[in-house]
Amino acid sequence: MTDDAPVLVTGGTGMLGREVVAELVRRGRAVRVLSRRPGPSVPGVERVVGDLTTGEGVDDALAGVTCVIHCASEPAKPAHDVTAAARLLLAARSTGGAAPHVVYISIVGVDRIPYSYYRAKHQVEELLEAGDVPWTVLRTTQFHPFVALLLDRLTLGPVTVLPSGTSLQPVDVGEVAARLVDLVEAGPSGRVEDMGGPQVLTVDEVVETLERATGRRRRTVYVRLPGKAFAAFRAGHQPTPGHATGRRTFAEAVAPSSDG
Repeated sequence: MTDDAPVLVTGGTGMLGREVVAELVRRGRAVRVLSRRPGPSVPGVERVVGDLTTGEGVDDALAGVTCVIHCASEPAKPAHDVTAAARLLLAARSTGGAAPHVVYISIVGVDRIPYSYYRAKHQVEELLEAGDVPWTVLRTTQFHPFVALLLDRLTLGPVTVLPSGTSLQPVDVGEVAARLVDLVEAGPSGRVEDMGGPQVLTVDEVVETLERATGRRRRTVYVRLPGKAFAAFRAGHQPTPGHATGRRTFAEAVAPSSDG
């Protein structure tokens, strides 16, 4: 891979994508971002306006690219993720030269948890495996900010409703971004080892950690939620304790900033 060729980042304006772009810039790589709307000018970052679900702008985004980090995702519309990935792979295969290496971010447990968004992520993995585009897939656990946001969404007034019997292994977004850029530099590697945060925490421990960080006490109610997806979560298919390679803990991530 030539270091002067741009790396295309899809979803480069999202939580993970912004960190990936920043990491590529730090390493001196030329970066191109495919996004639906024009964004602010950033030194070293080229922007292409387009839409993976329609194919608009995708060919322009891929021109001269040797690697794509595919972060674009729509959790509320999982079918769009499959359509977007299929369009990206078809366009990558039709660039006229060697197909670019596609690095895809997935989630631990997508093949074992029957949840619609996870199913879509697994379908994208299968598209990569079945195609003739060089690829790498990294599965990770949930990002620190997502875990805190999820608890807020499960809070109704003064009460937080928690799914009983579940654990999480939050991981730092910046560390995941660095790992993705490492995989760009490593070249096509297939499905690599999963990446999880340094600790597997019960939902009790997650809540206690947030309470210590925010000073906000939560009245919690535990519910055994029905369905196959929640049964899979209770079975522990979302953590990856054997791959606790992350360094920053959840407590460190949510601790109040000392600035100001």
